[in-house]
Amino acid sequence: MLVLLGFAMIAVFMVLIMTKKLTPVLALIIVPTVFGLFAGAGLGIGDMVMDSMKSMTSTAALLMFAIIYFGLMIDVGLFDPLVRFILRKLGNDPAKVVLGTALLAAAVSLDGDGSTTFILTTAAMLPIYLRLKMSPVVLTCVAGLANGTMNIVPWGGPTARAASALKIDVNEVFVPMIPSLIAGLAVVLVFAWVLGLQERNRLRATQPEMWGTPETAEAFDGGAPAGGGRTGRGGSGGSGRGSAPVPATGGSAVGGSPAGSSVAVLERTEILVDDSDTAMADTALDPNRKTLRTRLQWFNLALTVAVMGMLIADLVPLPYVFMVGSAIALLVNFPHVKDQGAQLVAHAPSIVAVVSMVMAAAVLTGVLTGTGMVEAMSAWLVQIIPSSMGPLMAVITGVLSIPMTFFMSNDAFYFGVLPVLSETAAHYGISAAEMARASITGQPFHMQSPLVPAILLLVSLAKVDLGDHHKKVLWRSAVVALVMLGVGILTGAIGIH
Repeated sequence: MLVLLGFAMIAVFMVLIMTKKLTPVLALIIVPTVFGLFAGAGLGIGDMVMDSMKSMTSTAALLMFAIIYFGLMIDVGLFDPLVRFILRKLGNDPAKVVLGTALLAAAVSLDGDGSTTFILTTAAMLPIYLRLKMSPVVLTCVAGLANGTMNIVPWGGPTARAASALKIDVNEVFVPMIPSLIAGLAVVLVFAWVLGLQERNRLRATQPEMWGTPETAEAFDGGAPAGGGRTGRGGSGGSGRGSAPVPATGGSAVGGSPAGSSVAVLERTEILVDDSDTAMADTALDPNRKTLRTRLQWFNLALTVAVMGMLIADLVPLPYVFMVGSAIALLVNFPHVKDQGAQLVAHAPSIVAVVSMVMAAAVLTGVLTGTGMVEAMSAWLVQIIPSSMGPLMAVITGVLSIPMTFFMSNDAFYFGVLPVLSETAAHYGISAAEMARASITGQPFHMQSPLVPAILLLVSLAKVDLGDHHKKVLWRSAVVALVMLGVGILTGAIGIH
């Protein structure tokens, strides 16, 4: 009976979330309560939930103060120089533009919010793609890959969910997976460069009047022409603020000589990149926003490096690190009490949405554990899984996380499925931490799911059809996920017992 109730509870929970009949917070509270009463929990269900909630307070604190910290760093302008640097260094080479898109999306993804990442990345890069006549699908593909890979950071959601569901410390899940994260980002950058090269070749083939023919390609690859010609806003002969080398138009050399030395003779135009400040206007990186603190740039950078260093060193509990970091950042950047309160209020919607979900998860995990459903379900799975596959449960979980997190929400997978798989794996000596690490490797694929609101926002902002996005991104995101899983196995973070 417990096995049936357990699987039925998970199924109802997933259906309600996937069909959007209930929000995750309401589903996490109502569904387990109903099934827990059917399982005979009675009035004891309250103690089950409270016991479970105690183990989730640190995760909730981490998410709350990490959102405050990185939201604050975006507000005060920590990432602005990086955005401007990328915009100014890209020039007119599609390969560099696409690579810059990946770097920008990965950097902004540090705030753990996919919507913010896609808004800023699209605002910065889409004008460049349109002016260069590059495909916006490439932008959505690369941004989706970078954000999906970075989504395993502790404050991003999945890692916190996995840690909460299995009642383990979030650092124990994330820190051993740093090599996998680095490997995943490396694969994303390779994909970005290859996509950029493909765009470069496509533009040369389809628009030779703008980009030049393959015979004049060295002018394109080499950047600006060696000789005169018109320049962008920076003035004659200079790169100027916001200016960049532009596509070749072919034709005759200056003075009427034949087009022989392409580097010297190709004419320049003014059709390219917007000034970086103009591209950022009316976004969260607006150069005129009141929260900008340019004079404190180096302080904020040093503070962020120190916070990330403490994260990796694992000397102090991570929630406390972000508490102190947020307090210092608020005190230095906004010394007036009124401004400090305004900053906290500005990020309150994100905090409430995430923290309430984590605390509500205590109901589901408490009922699963307290009623004995998890034990009964895992015992049943142990009986049907061949013993030869038992030692591979962590690897199997990593592979399953790719399709399962695509067709269901993170809430459904981490709070509904992972605890059962972990309990089953425990019979073969596989730790909960290993199962949690394996379960987050599917995130690059998950982030492309139509169930993820952020990806719908991305394709909407870029005016890209979701089907076109999926054709380009799905197999690449699966490769990234498998590479992360493989590196986790090689480093011992995900064991084969």
